[in-house]
Amino acid sequence: MSILPLLHHLIPFVLVAFRLAGIFALTPLLSSTMLPRQAKIAFLLTLAALVYPTVPASYTSAPLPTTLFGLLPLIVSEALVGLIIGAIAAVPLITLEMSGTIMGQQMGFGLARVYNPEMDTDVDILGQLLFFMGTGTFLVMGGLEILLTTLVGTFRTIPMGRLAMGDAPLDLYVAVFGQGVERSMRCAMPVVATILILVVIFGVVGKTMPQINIMSVGFMFKILAGIAVFALALPHVGNAIGEKLADTSRAVQLWAAEPPLAHAP
Repeated sequence: MSILPLLHHLIPFVLVAFRLAGIFALTPLLSSTMLPRQAKIAFLLTLAALVYPTVPASYTSAPLPTTLFGLLPLIVSEALVGLIIGAIAAVPLITLEMSGTIMGQQMGFGLARVYNPEMDTDVDILGQLLFFMGTGTFLVMGGLEILLTTLVGTFRTIPMGRLAMGDAPLDLYVAVFGQGVERSMRCAMPVVATILILVVIFGVVGKTMPQINIMSVGFMFKILAGIAVFALALPHVGNAIGEKLADTSRAVQLWAAEPPLAHAP
């Protein structure tokens, strides 16, 4: 049996795989360093094999360069699609971790930093807790399935090699990031305000009763009060996490449905 028909599909299949590979760089869970690289590659190739038959004929039949230098711009353009979707989807979890870091620093957890294997860096305890809460909520809401479905849908809305660096939705990314920072500050404010009130009280007590070792007593009270307020605010934090993840998923879907392509012919 001749292998020429298979070779005809080789380059389009590789470009499909690169578009899917872009989402593995920043998407929550898929970008985790805990997942073996071999498993990621196997999942990527399997996903590409499943998606390729559903790709529009205009994508697979488009004229393609035969040299590596000619294919390189197409590879970068295809990977950029997945990178954009993954970068936007990762913003809520990044800002959520920032909220936990702010609370942890105010409570005195700055010295108790731990390693977060998902982000491959050191984080505060509360930051890691909120990050894993956000990741769990992301999975329960079907966020991973939504992102993969959205990415597959881009084969109909973004032609091969049509997306350039100038078409990246920086305004959307900045808007999502700004909303994430605003929501993360709202989540951290109950703990931050409580610690601020305690610091003022400790300052007054330290001035009026200098014989009390306010530093050692205050450190314990800040941790206890911060944990108590955080536990009381946790249901509202969970609602905020769910709302932000849902808003981000809708933003990604809207962009993928009608992406502005400045380089369209």
